[in-house]
Amino acid sequence: MSQEITRDRIRSRLGAVKHDRFLCYLMGPYKSFNLNYVLTEEQREETPIEELPGPFRRLFRNRDDIDEAKALLRRVQGSLRTEPAINAFLAVDVDIDTETIDAVTQSIEYARCANATAFILPFLGHNFGVGEEAGSVLERLAETHGERIVFVRESDVTSEMIRSARRRWDLRIETYETERELIDVLRRFVLTTMNRERFGDLAYR
Repeated sequence: MSQEITRDRIRSRLGAVKHDRFLCYLMGPYKSFNLNYVLTEEQREETPIEELPGPFRRLFRNRDDIDEAKALLRRVQGSLRTEPAINAFLAVDVDIDTETIDAVTQSIEYARCANATAFILPFLGHNFGVGEEAGSVLERLAETHGERIVFVRESDVTSEMIRSARRRWDLRIETYETERELIDVLRRFVLTTMNRERFGDLAYR
């Protein structure tokens, strides 16, 4: 079977929604950053977790927890597939082997095919890999698809990549503090993009 990435291939792998032609590629970390993995027990004992500032306490998680980073992406995806009922998807939903097409190339092609692409950067996530892939996507697509791309970062996240992207390509950068705010930001972005396709300056796809 051909592994070519097309809009029709992506749609065929997703469930039915009202606006099934509108594809929204959601990109973010699938794994949370967990300091329990990188600090020794002695290092953890030097500064009790409960004495750390709130954002840093969140970096210490039980190793047996369900990974919150991927769970967050799935909740966001479900919310957007319900309202405004668009075809939000993650890379893993299309199920193309990375040995056939590497992950970075897949991300570039998903963003190229999508009506909208959102890079989600939560404080708890392993965001370094996302930043690398986002940089590759922007190098290839920022000039032609930049108005279809948004970065949404949790308020505690800082990133030189984001600052550089804003300066270089004048990209849309949003901030959120709660999951509810994140979903609201993405819904507004999606609805704005849909309206621009129907009545404005973006080509209808």
